[in-house]
Amino acid sequence: MNDASALSPVAIRLGQIRQEIGAAAAAAGRDPAGITLVAVSKTHAPERILEAVAAGQRRFGENRVQEAQAKWPMIKARHHDIGLHLIGPLQTNKIRQAVALFDVIESVDRDSLAARLRPEMEKAGRQLACYVEINSGEEPQKAGIAPGEADDFIVRCRSQHGLAIAGLMCVPPLGTDPAPHFALLRTIAERHGIAHLSMGMSEDFPIAIAEGATELRIGTAIFGSRETAPAAKLGRET
Repeated sequence: MNDASALSPVAIRLGQIRQEIGAAAAAAGRDPAGITLVAVSKTHAPERILEAVAAGQRRFGENRVQEAQAKWPMIKARHHDIGLHLIGPLQTNKIRQAVALFDVIESVDRDSLAARLRPEMEKAGRQLACYVEINSGEEPQKAGIAPGEADDFIVRCRSQHGLAIAGLMCVPPLGTDPAPHFALLRTIAERHGIAHLSMGMSEDFPIAIAEGATELRIGTAIFGSRETAPAAKLGRET
């Protein structure tokens, strides 16, 4: 890490978050090596992302395919060890672009999407990790499969659609205790032998760690408040 990156606000906040993850893992009796930090870079400019890359961050999350296409191809071309997660809803007309750019799709939540992912991966010669998104609070305005339908959907993803479901993801309702939602995700995962649990964000990641999270999606605590108009221009590394 160079001096400029060490002094950047993003690098400083990354260091703080890593310390907090380590402390929360110790409190839960877990090895922090089993917890992956996914830095959520949605709405943030390439310059800020490159500050995180310079500080050693290698896993990132984006919500929208179109925004990611404007920022990530040049960054990934320079840094081949970066893994990019799609954590927002995926429209079927964006599947081809998503398969070409992302490494993990965390938002598989319906049969029409699941049925098209494997053929597109085969065409592209890529094998992406797929996670099923669970709408743990059954909120009508949110994406995700209802908990009561999750078991059958996971089976269909594997047996009918040929997807190797590697993980589950959820976003608990605002203003509620997230622990029961994280516990629900863990229970579903255990029933299906699923190893990865993407749960926990800036406000609640210590609770998620205690409940077994393997991936934490943290944005604001790293990058600060969201930028309203994400820049597409790639900045210079410093």
